[in-house]
Amino acid sequence: MIEALVVSQILLAVLVLGLGVMCFALARQIGVLHERIAPAGALSVNQRLKVGDAAPPLSLTAIDGRAVKVGGGEGKSQLFFFLSPDCPICKTLLPIVQSIARAERDWVSVILASDGGDADRHREFQAREKLAEFPYVLSEPLGRSFGVGKLPYAVLVDDA
Repeated sequence: MIEALVVSQILLAVLVLGLGVMCFALARQIGVLHERIAPAGALSVNQRLKVGDAAPPLSLTAIDGRAVKVGGGEGKSQLFFFLSPDCPICKTLLPIVQSIARAERDWVSVILASDGGDADRHREFQAREKLAEFPYVLSEPLGRSFGVGKLPYAVLVDDA
């Protein structure tokens, strides 16, 4: 009986040490991966405009018919959020964008943008995600003018 207890304690100690080594190895790998991919979202390889440059003058029409003018002239800044119905990260960020729009509505207008494609698919996405309050523009020239390379992407255009 005592032999079985000693053997089980030794096995338990070996397993605990093995789990500790495994946790250390996983933590190290996570750190390596974090270092490797952490800046990917902050990179702007296709940057066309620098901070402080004037936004390109564009007049667009949202998928619901609303007129959208880049640079606005409404006395409000504009936050262009570039997204795609197929982008899971974009869908994850939508509640944050909606929260920003509600909290900062006095000084910023949120405009959703995509590069185009099937307008009906974008309308379905807008309805499914309850985004009707925001102008939703389909414009490849808008994305190109801001140098959008990857989604999600956001651009804040000052009202000045």
